[in-house]
Amino acid sequence: MTPLEINLRKLRQKKGLSQAELGKRAGVRQAAISALENGKRQRVDLDMLDRIAKALGVKATALLSERSSRTRS
Repeated sequence: MTPLEINLRKLRQKKGLSQAELGKRAGVRQAAISALENGKRQRVDLDMLDRIAKALGVKATALLSERSSRTRS
């Protein structure tokens, strides 16, 4: 699993959001959130990454950081 997959799921769940709720807040389809969390989408454009991060209340780097993916909540 990539840091993006791990961090995205962990942060989304920590906020108590479903994939659909996060997608709505970020202005992206639920299917895109699902594909990112499940590793089916390997690339994400910077605009989408930024919108997802803002919807989660974090910086985009928090979604990509290996350190974040190893940190326990």
